[in-house]
Amino acid sequence: MVSSTTLVDLLRHGEPEGGDRFRGLRDDPLSDVGWRQMRRAVSGQHWDLLVTSDLRRCQAFARELSRRRSIPLEVDPRLRERDFGAWEGLRPEAVADREALQASYDDPVGHGPPGGEPAATMIERVEAAFADWLLRARGGRLLLVCHSGVIRVLIAGTLGIGLGHVMRGVQVPYACRTRLRIDHDDDRQLRCLSAHGTFDG
Repeated sequence: MVSSTTLVDLLRHGEPEGGDRFRGLRDDPLSDVGWRQMRRAVSGQHWDLLVTSDLRRCQAFARELSRRRSIPLEVDPRLRERDFGAWEGLRPEAVADREALQASYDDPVGHGPPGGEPAATMIERVEAAFADWLLRARGGRLLLVCHSGVIRVLIAGTLGIGLGHVMRGVQVPYACRTRLRIDHDDDRQLRCLSAHGTFDG
């Protein structure tokens, strides 16, 4: 039986310009604070492969890190945040339909923003991307620079728990780094040995 371990770090982007709001496909750049958060978050770490969302708040920093550390870089649009539809650009307190907002927190798979990407669609694309990059990085160290929703999907899927539980119970602040240790016992079996967050933001 062939066994190997892949270490995966999930790094959320830093603070974007404009502060906290529903920001799915809205392509705001990092603020100066966000750049500082990201640089602190990767201090003293090393990876064999770097994969980033194509949105600016992730990709700009990932390109800088790749260049400075000579880490191979790939850009994958499947690691984008969920499209928040009618809520794009709004702060949570500005959403008029409070019941719909609460329902999206309580049951993110069954309820979502009007006109937004269905959660099931997002889960499918994110998990497909993760499976592809795990194969590519098998036995090494992989860094994914992405978004809070993507990170929660991957935590839920890897640990085998509901996304609603992760949405309610897992905080993913700006520049948070969450590590997954994946044991590949053979080509058919994948399990997570540990997951923890490093809150650098």
